[in-house]
Amino acid sequence: MGSLSLRGSPQRSVKDRIVLFRPDANAERMQNGADRLSMPRVPTDMFVDAVKSIVKANEEYVPPYGRGSLYIRPLLMGSGPILGLGPAPSYTFVVFCAAVGAYFKGGQLTPIDLVVEEYFHRAAPGGMGGTKAAGNYSPVLKTQLAAKKSGFADVVYLDAKSDTYLEEVSSCNIFTVKGKTIRTPGLQGTILPGVTRRSVIELARQRGYTVEEGSVSIHEALEADEIFTTGTAVVLTPVGSLTYKGNRKQFGELGKPGAVAQELYDALTSLKQERSEDTNGWVVPVV
Repeated sequence: MGSLSLRGSPQRSVKDRIVLFRPDANAERMQNGADRLSMPRVPTDMFVDAVKSIVKANEEYVPPYGRGSLYIRPLLMGSGPILGLGPAPSYTFVVFCAAVGAYFKGGQLTPIDLVVEEYFHRAAPGGMGGTKAAGNYSPVLKTQLAAKKSGFADVVYLDAKSDTYLEEVSSCNIFTVKGKTIRTPGLQGTILPGVTRRSVIELARQRGYTVEEGSVSIHEALEADEIFTTGTAVVLTPVGSLTYKGNRKQFGELGKPGAVAQELYDALTSLKQERSEDTNGWVVPVV
């Protein structure tokens, strides 16, 4: 029947302990995805206990403070002797992990170059785009690999109805910045409800920014002061340039993150690394 997956990245904090970031929110997203795929929900306690157990069992592989994190991949898989169209007769919940550094090869906070995809779409209204399912990733490989061969880090997809509005990047959500206003595509079933996305929205509002969730046109994006992406693996990565119909728009100073991206990255990572007070209750100690 396929698989449903979530990601997390426990790391060592400045207090010399290993912490998780918002595991309950990740459990909630897996539960919502399970509902969409006619799979049984994994209870929050079971989910969090499983993640903590795998981290404790692999404590030695968690990188030193500031050097990376332990990539966590929980999976819910359907299996069993069935050939017809219907829910699987049995399910397996499994968690595995691996030590990782920066997602993009340039390193964390190095601006990336993106290209707007003009033919393929990642998702359509009423489909599976808003579900964290393995099947959402294989279709993007063709365009992503082509983009990388042309020197881009990744692809930005547009909406399937009008080819006008930003959706998301292959593996992360996208934000635009204009003055003190931050905008990001709304959750209307075609983009993933990222936990990092959600956290950045809340942090930005707490820091006095106006954050709007809704339709963001490609033309509006090209007029933005900054663009950045968010995700568990990418954390918060600034966009250095956006290429659309062969025209390249450079954002900010070459090779340097914008001021807003830098501020929100610092706010997010200082929480994850326990360098600042966690007034939101997002950080959960493991070891």
